[in-house]
Amino acid sequence: MIRDAARPLERFSFPDSDFALDVSQGLSNPHKALSPRFFYDSIGSALFEEITQLSEYYLTRVEGAILGAHAAEIAYDEPLGGMLVEFGSGSSRKTEILLDALPSLAAYVAVDVSESALYEARSRLASRYPSLDIRPIVADFSYPIDYPLDLAELHRIGFFPGSTIGNLTPHEAVRLLVVMRNSLARSGRLIIGVDLKKDPRRLLAAYNDAAGVTAAFNLNLLARINRELAGSFDLKAFRHHAIYNAHEGRIEMHIISLKDQSVTVLGQQIEFRAGERIHTENSYKYAVEQFQGLARSAGWIARRVWLDEDRLFSVHELISP
Repeated sequence: MIRDAARPLERFSFPDSDFALDVSQGLSNPHKALSPRFFYDSIGSALFEEITQLSEYYLTRVEGAILGAHAAEIAYDEPLGGMLVEFGSGSSRKTEILLDALPSLAAYVAVDVSESALYEARSRLASRYPSLDIRPIVADFSYPIDYPLDLAELHRIGFFPGSTIGNLTPHEAVRLLVVMRNSLARSGRLIIGVDLKKDPRRLLAAYNDAAGVTAAFNLNLLARINRELAGSFDLKAFRHHAIYNAHEGRIEMHIISLKDQSVTVLGQQIEFRAGERIHTENSYKYAVEQFQGLARSAGWIARRVWLDEDRLFSVHELISP
C-alpha cells in the first residue's frame, strides 16, 4: 500500500500532450487557441482552488452540498472492498464526502496531471484515512488508465466532479465517457457532476469574478509559457474575457490582446492584432435530459440524478450495462 507521502507518484505517459508542441500549433492557427488542460501547473492549481472559494463560483459549493445530502444513497449498494477512481482529482476535497460514506473501500485511485495537487491530496488523505490504500497516478484521464496489477480485479466506482465534462464539446464528451466506461469495466458506476443551464447573468458572474481570480487563472497560462517555453508575453498587454455563447450553450474563456504586438515562444515569433483572442476554455451547460442523452450515446445507462433546490447543478449516476 502507498501511504508514504514521500514515495514517488505512479506515472503513465501523456499521449498527445506535449506542452511546447500544443502551444506552438495552437498559437499558429488563424483562430488562436490553447488547451485548458495546461492551466494546472502548481500556480494554476492553487489559483483554481482559490476560485472554488469565491462567492460567485457556485459550482463547487453547490455540488458539495448535493454530494453531502445524498452520499448515503450513492454509497448504498456499493460492494465491499472496491475502489474509487477519481478522474481529474485535483485537491480531492469533495472526494472526502464519498470516502466518508464508503468506509469499506479497499483503495482510492486519484488520477490527475498536477503532481503538486496529488502530493498534497495524498498527504492529507493518508492522515485522515490511514487504512485506505491511496494510489495517486500522474496521467491524462482522457486516455485509458493502466491500473496497478494488484488493484486490477477490484470493483470500480468512478467519480468525475466539478462539471469538467463541460470543458469538452459534446462529441468530445461522448468520447471521454466511452473511455471512462471502458476504464471502469463492466458493471462499473460513474458519479459525475454536470452544471445546468441557467440565467446567463449567473454564469457570467461565476467566470468574471469581482476579485479577478479567474482572470489571474486564465492569464497564468501565458505566464506558464513564459516560465517553461521561453515566452515573452507581457501579461499587462492581454486581458481575460469570458462570454456566454447562447447558441452553443457554453461559457467561453478568452485572452484578448490589447494592442498590435509580437510575442516569441521558443524562438518562434507570433503576431497579435489588437482585439485578437486566444480561446482557452469552453464550459458547456446542460439540461438534465440533454446530458442523459449524451451519456446514453456513450453506452451508459442514466440511473439517478440529484439536484439542488435552485436547480443550479446536477450530480448523475451512470451505470455500465
